[in-house]
Amino acid sequence: MKNTNIHPQYSAEQLLQENRRRNQALVTRYDPLAGIGACGERTPVDVDGVGRVFVPTEMLANEPRDIVHDMHLFNVTRLRYDFEFWCATCATVRHKVSGRNVKLHLNAPQRRVLAELERQRRSGDGIRLILLKARQWGGSTLILMYMAWIQIVLRKNWNSLICGHKRNTSSAIKGMYSRLLRYYPKEYLDEGRPLRFRSFEGSRQTQVIEPRDCLVIMGSAYSEDAVRGFDVAMAHLSEVGFWPQSPHHDPFDIIRSVDGTILLGQLSMIVLESTANGVGNFFHNEWLSAIGHVSDKQPVFVPWYEIEIYRKPVIDPLALWQSLDDYERDLWFEHGCTLEMIHWYHSKRKAYSSHHLMMAEFPTTALEAFANSGNCVFDLSSLDAMRCDCRPPIFTGNIVSNPPDSLHNIMTYADGTKCLKIWARPVKSQFKSRYVVAVDIGGRTDKADFSVITVLDRKEDRDQKPEVVAQWRGHIDHDQLAWKAAQLATYYDNALLAFESNSLDRDKGESKSPGGMLEFIMHHYSNVYLRSTRRPGFHTNSDSKSRLVALLIAWIRDRLYIEHDHEAIDEYSWYELKKNGRYGAVDGKHDDIVMSRGIALLVANENPLTPKLRPADFMRAA
Repeated sequence: MKNTNIHPQYSAEQLLQENRRRNQALVTRYDPLAGIGACGERTPVDVDGVGRVFVPTEMLANEPRDIVHDMHLFNVTRLRYDFEFWCATCATVRHKVSGRNVKLHLNAPQRRVLAELERQRRSGDGIRLILLKARQWGGSTLILMYMAWIQIVLRKNWNSLICGHKRNTSSAIKGMYSRLLRYYPKEYLDEGRPLRFRSFEGSRQTQVIEPRDCLVIMGSAYSEDAVRGFDVAMAHLSEVGFWPQSPHHDPFDIIRSVDGTILLGQLSMIVLESTANGVGNFFHNEWLSAIGHVSDKQPVFVPWYEIEIYRKPVIDPLALWQSLDDYERDLWFEHGCTLEMIHWYHSKRKAYSSHHLMMAEFPTTALEAFANSGNCVFDLSSLDAMRCDCRPPIFTGNIVSNPPDSLHNIMTYADGTKCLKIWARPVKSQFKSRYVVAVDIGGRTDKADFSVITVLDRKEDRDQKPEVVAQWRGHIDHDQLAWKAAQLATYYDNALLAFESNSLDRDKGESKSPGGMLEFIMHHYSNVYLRSTRRPGFHTNSDSKSRLVALLIAWIRDRLYIEHDHEAIDEYSWYELKKNGRYGAVDGKHDDIVMSRGIALLVANENPLTPKLRPADFMRAA
């Protein structure tokens, strides 16, 4: 290859040299029978009839040294300490390619996840894990086998739950367990008695492992009561991202039931695993809680490039490099991928009509997995960048006037509701309507949509970005909401007040309706947004909502405004284009902040700042 410069950081020869180094770093000797390359702290020991092996250090600390002179006794003892040795000795699985029955040798991603399982097991506090997967590396197999190891080797009367998206999911997992029992080595059986499943009290969904007396309960996301009445110590909850979420089926009910029966302590275990299925659902919320360290579960993500089968030989590295786009080159610079990994990715992309579909199936990052697996309207990486501006408000409480239901003596006061958040207090401006106040009208009860009032500061300096400086969010009667909005608009330098008008237009004739109340307030507050028909308020229809969403997409993508509220970012993340072509939040979530922000930004965008008239201007006009 010619020494041609192909990037400011690399010549062609340097690229090849670095690729060789990366490939060499991937080559690690792994022999679970000898304990070479296995996880955890290990100590070499010479065993009669076997030779030198590396075993978990805790085994040598707890067991007599003379067992090295009895190979069978040594192996039986080692099974209790060394999961990887147990897999390679006792665990029979079906090979994905050949279809043959083989002993389980863990691949690199499985060993990385195992290291976390073992760390938690040795801590004695129980195992709690949430696993976000790419496809085809054996994550479910690892979790099942780890639970089987505990039930077959470490504990009797230690019950487990396997709960999948559908019954056939848990049945497939049970099939793996049945193969394990059927081919378990005779020399390691308890008293020579074969392992087998037996129906528990005639139930097809609950099996007993004889002679261990451990229950294996099979359930699905549609059977919330599957675990009730059983003393369960371990739970494998599979493809949780696809569990139904509706008034009749809520994943939280199953998790609550599982958490209620599984006690903390050594060898207790709860693992949630899934490929991503969009945002705003139960699994996504659990993942956010875990990475935010507000959950008892440790998050683990396995990207596609860690999986050994996703690599392709490179014949002409220079030609490959010159064919890559910026995203694929970032795989080299940002993620440390080899050219063989990138070549596989580059080739595989051709099988998909869009890169988004490719990223959904083979995510490089956890954020990418969630962003491309659903129907998200807004780019999650852009939303993640916007979170940098999120911060706690300088004030929480409410706003009130004296007398009530007026625009006199307006003040903010701290109270327990914390409906009002303020990030910046108002300033007097030389421009009219520097502030825009936008109102999305919700319901009065706790189960209804929220009413949201957004206060947007458009800034006098054009080089500064518009900024959300305050927000009111809560449930309130519509006439009181109208007064709250007018009070906030007055407080923020007589802001331009824009109500979402669909409810107002419907109920205009009722004196206490939002429509009637807005007409009344217009007698007290004059700076109300009028749409093109000169009617008050922002009317939401298919055309105006499309314009609103298009504006938000661009402003979020390019970070053209400053958002301080984490809840707003959350709502953006689960705002989707539905199958019927309409926009809205995923089922069970709200989009009231999204609508309020969209109205504020659209009204601000369509109504440029104008200077306030001074007394001298009135004199000149006369």
